[in-house]
Amino acid sequence: MISERLAFAESLAIKAGELGLEYFRKLDTLTITQKGHQDLVSEADRNVETLIRKELAAAYPEDGILGEEHGMEEGASGFTWVTDPIDGTANFVIGIPQWCVIIACVHQGQVIVGVIHDPVAGETFTAGAGQGAFLNGKAIRASDSDSLAVGSVGVGFNGRTAVTDAVNVVGALVSKGGIFFRNASGGLMLAYTAAGRLIGYVESHMNAWDCLAGMLLIREAGGVVMDQDVNHALYHGARIVVGAPGVYGDLKEIADSSFAPLEAAE
Repeated sequence: MISERLAFAESLAIKAGELGLEYFRKLDTLTITQKGHQDLVSEADRNVETLIRKELAAAYPEDGILGEEHGMEEGASGFTWVTDPIDGTANFVIGIPQWCVIIACVHQGQVIVGVIHDPVAGETFTAGAGQGAFLNGKAIRASDSDSLAVGSVGVGFNGRTAVTDAVNVVGALVSKGGIFFRNASGGLMLAYTAAGRLIGYVESHMNAWDCLAGMLLIREAGGVVMDQDVNHALYHGARIVVGAPGVYGDLKEIADSSFAPLEAAE
């Protein structure tokens, strides 16, 4: 069940990435609109998600589908696919090659499949529950760093929670000898954490389509992920604290002291 859906999700993410790349290579013709502060959407986002939804509906007609651009379509099978067609749209629309296609599958409150595909770099991060995490077919592991001073921490920023959340995290991290990293694609930063490129990632609120695949990748790569109610996250998003086992405790402490109360993020 998991292996079949994982293989399908991987091939679909790559196919969707090819379409995204076609748009990326002709940015001068792209129609872009703004949904809110620092929240852009392009015809590429919509059309890539339409492709993903069409393929999923054909292969798994009884499954639900939740996507950033077209919302939730409830299913009858107990499986729900969660997708962000282009994570990192702000990068995409100005030609910065840091964006990805994200596809996850949830079953009975558990994330069972996660794929994050970076078409520009030709990197596909995949994980199935209980099956490990991989980059282009090669096993990956979270960092073995045991100090915030050894490695960089991804810090997310969003327009939905207090501006001070991210500012406080950066201040606390730097004061402890750490270095912060941000590339405006939460999906890629989660994938980088799974691959050991970053030692962790924190964000006060992420939508399900941005974070579920990455959390599975990190868990399967031996990292530590803050507990989540996945069914709740599907509709309300989640606070994200993930990291290498040796620094997760420090990251959780920083997040707890830096972020506004959790209720304010939902």
